[in-house]
Amino acid sequence: MSAKAKKRVVLPTRPAPPAVEQILADVQSARPTDPVFALVAEPGEDLAAPGKKEDSEEESERLYRQSHAYVEMNQRLQKACSLLKEKCEELRQAGETLEQNVLEMKQKAV
Repeated sequence: MSAKAKKRVVLPTRPAPPAVEQILADVQSARPTDPVFALVAEPGEDLAAPGKKEDSEEESERLYRQSHAYVEMNQRLQKACSLLKEKCEELRQAGETLEQNVLEMKQKAV
């Protein structure tokens, strides 16, 4: 079937976002066991056990260093790739020049 023969599907219009009052009413009427609020700490309650926060910070720092190293390596690889393309083009041109010189030498020798 051609593209022109296909019927376009008309999507319904997007509903308007809820008003602030509606959002507040939804949050206030939510059960305490609602999964959205399961990890929210009560006032004065610490979710992380002692020592866990430092481990989390160390892990975050390790991940940051790892991702930073990845970005640097990726940039170096992109530069090396462009340099390699340039050198490849230079070699191709040198090969063509060499072939022309060889042909000229053969013609002069004959």
